[in-house]
Amino acid sequence: MSTILAFLHHLAAFTFVTALAVEYVTIRDKLSEPNARRLIAADAVYAASATLVLIVGFVRVYYYEKGADYYWNSVPFIAKIGLFAVVALLSFYPSAEFLRWKKQLNEELVPDVTGNKMQIIRKIIHVELIGVVLILLSAAMMARGVGH
Repeated sequence: MSTILAFLHHLAAFTFVTALAVEYVTIRDKLSEPNARRLIAADAVYAASATLVLIVGFVRVYYYEKGADYYWNSVPFIAKIGLFAVVALLSFYPSAEFLRWKKQLNEELVPDVTGNKMQIIRKIIHVELIGVVLILLSAAMMARGVGH
C-alpha cells in the first residue's frame, strides 16, 4: 500500500505542477474565450490535484513511511507544509476571479477583466511557481534527512 500511496502522491504532485504551468502559459496570452475556459479547467485540475496531494501526503505521514513524529520534527517537512499553505492561499484570488468569468463565458463572451486584475493574477501565478520550486527543494532535503 505504501508504494501505491507514494505513486498517487507523486502523480498528484506532477499534475498539480502541470496545471499551474498551463495557467502560467495561458495567462501570458491575450484573454480570449478559449483561454478563459482553459484557465478555468486548469484551475479545477490544480485545485483537485492539490487536494489529493494534501490528503495522500497526510495519510502517508500518519499511517505509513517513518511516522508523524519523524516528519513533524523535520525542518524541511515543516517548510514544505508551510510553503504549500502559502501557495494554496495565494491561489484563492486567481481561482475566485476565474469563477467570476463563468457567467460571461456561458453567454459566449470574453470575460471583462477591468483594471490591473490580469497583471495581479500573473504575478500571483509567478509567485506560486516560485513556491512550488521551494516545495520541491524542501522535499529533496526532507528525503535526504537534512534538518532532522
